[in-house]
Amino acid sequence: MKKIGFLSFGHWSPSPHSKTRSAADFLHQSIDLAVAAEGLGVDGAYFRVHHFAQQAGSPFPLLSAIGARTSKIEIGTGVIDMRYENPLYMAENAGAADLISGGRLQLGISRGSPEQVIDGWRYFGYAPEEGETGADMARRHAETFLKVIEGEGFARPNPRPMFPNPPGLLRVEPHSEGLRERIWWGSSSNATAVWAAKLGMNLQSSTLKDDETGEPLHVQQRKQIEAYREAYKEAGHAREPRVSVSRSIFALTDDVDRAYFGNDRNSRDQVGMIDDTTRAIFGRSYAAEPDVLVKQLREDEAIQAADTLLLTVPNQLGVDYNAHVLESILTQVAPELGWR
Repeated sequence: MKKIGFLSFGHWSPSPHSKTRSAADFLHQSIDLAVAAEGLGVDGAYFRVHHFAQQAGSPFPLLSAIGARTSKIEIGTGVIDMRYENPLYMAENAGAADLISGGRLQLGISRGSPEQVIDGWRYFGYAPEEGETGADMARRHAETFLKVIEGEGFARPNPRPMFPNPPGLLRVEPHSEGLRERIWWGSSSNATAVWAAKLGMNLQSSTLKDDETGEPLHVQQRKQIEAYREAYKEAGHAREPRVSVSRSIFALTDDVDRAYFGNDRNSRDQVGMIDDTTRAIFGRSYAAEPDVLVKQLREDEAIQAADTLLLTVPNQLGVDYNAHVLESILTQVAPELGWR
């Protein structure tokens, strides 16, 4: 069995070809898609977070709204860029969203990817400390966030408070028990996967990874997952960790599918520079008739190694079409692979 979720990049565009032409369209359609996905038996609704872009920038209102409209589906991110985050304020937002959803929040956090503006986190009031990089700052923010959501008191109470305080040091509220175990680190390298394992986070590996060996993406990801699980075991954590990988997968079942994605039949991994110093490998898309997809996906070593698969969805094609994309995978591909 494998958990299957969708991952939306949350684009909107005023283009006449887009069915998601405004931020309001994106937000309302995301809620509707999560409701439809839950009805289909999809396990998770996840959203990318990018700042200074016509995409999801502030995830917690959306996650809370989905939590209020659904009852079973996991609700998450992939990923929140921790360079931009105040860890304590984020802990309050995350605690509230998790309580609204009844403990279904699955938060993916990370350093994030290159953004739309130069050092965008500086506009949010954050800067690396002396000798730090932006990635170091993100990990520092992440460690603070993880500590805060454990729920231990750390703040000295006012001796003359407006309202009575419980005894001892105070914690950030609202606190949601169990949220600490549902934090994922989006890792693009083997080293950060090992770092995440030591801290007891789950692992998210996307369709993009640092090209560390020159091997196909799925092979590099499988080795990354193995390194992560070994480090997690060595750290002595009692809980079984979770691992997700993201993929663009489209079952071509009708003429509309073939018109949109038929040209991706022969997609291959691509290699490029994600910034001035980082060579990255970008994963291929899968697009084929269901029986062909089954054969192709069996050969993807990372998908086989992961317990959770996140399907990237073309959100600008509208709720109905995206529900069709998900249903095709759930009914015509997943059962043949033993995932359902």
